[in-house]
Amino acid sequence: MSVLLVLIGPTGVGKTELSLRLAERYHTCIVSADSRQLYADLKIGTAAPTPGQLARVKHYFVGTLGLTDYYSAARYEEEVMRLLPQLFARHSTVVLTGGSMMYVDAVCKGIDDIPTVDAETRQLLLHRYETEGLERLCAELKLLDPAYYAEVDRKNPKRVIHALEICYMTGRTYTSFRTRSTKQRPFRMVKIGLTRDREELYRRINQRVDQMMADGLLEEARSVYPYRSLNALNTVGYKELFKYLDGEWTLDFAVEKIKQNTRIYSRKQMTWFRRDADIRWFHPEQEAEIASYLDSVIPDEK
Repeated sequence: MSVLLVLIGPTGVGKTELSLRLAERYHTCIVSADSRQLYADLKIGTAAPTPGQLARVKHYFVGTLGLTDYYSAARYEEEVMRLLPQLFARHSTVVLTGGSMMYVDAVCKGIDDIPTVDAETRQLLLHRYETEGLERLCAELKLLDPAYYAEVDRKNPKRVIHALEICYMTGRTYTSFRTRSTKQRPFRMVKIGLTRDREELYRRINQRVDQMMADGLLEEARSVYPYRSLNALNTVGYKELFKYLDGEWTLDFAVEKIKQNTRIYSRKQMTWFRRDADIRWFHPEQEAEIASYLDSVIPDEK
């Protein structure tokens, strides 16, 4: 049976290089599960694969969208599930890697069949968010869907806005569409998680942010600044630098906030991934142990 080799872990842990070596080991390709690497204009801030890395291994779902393009985990699931049979026709194993938790789950477990939001509703809620603020929208969500309000991250405008979009468009609660049933997939999944000690991971995150700044993250943020209200740019790295460009923060403070918010995000990622008992965890430098494990679960692949 075809095997989807899923490589996950928090931001900065070291997924990229190992994913390349695994893809080379199995003479296969990589399907990215990073919701921001989809955007062609966000290369530095999303740590997108470099031209050299893209030349080493064929990647899918990297740099395929413009900033104004609407995208969702549901659409990602649909497109990946349409692509995988074509890839499995050429490769017995395909590598899926990324840190976007919902995108990984969309492929591995499937997500609920929630209606696609029409452009008019999307623009209406975006306008309300920009003019009234997140707190007002949260108060409305509490009235329309108290069950989802009780569990949603109320500091995440994307989640709050999307729930309201569904309420507005369908006249039903967002909760009513969330069955959380796992879909059966016509392929095996082998899941490897990468982890490091917290101090080690935080040090790597801080160093990576410094490197991004050296590579031109500020200039990249300045180039997309006119689009800062878009959901694609409600992203760690850009939203902090927008505060600097707005004159609210100093550059040094903005960079420190990027580091802090990236560390916070890494903890959220680990909390999410730890729920999955099927993930086998390794330190990124345990390549021999990873290879041995893979040989035991994918015995015919060399």
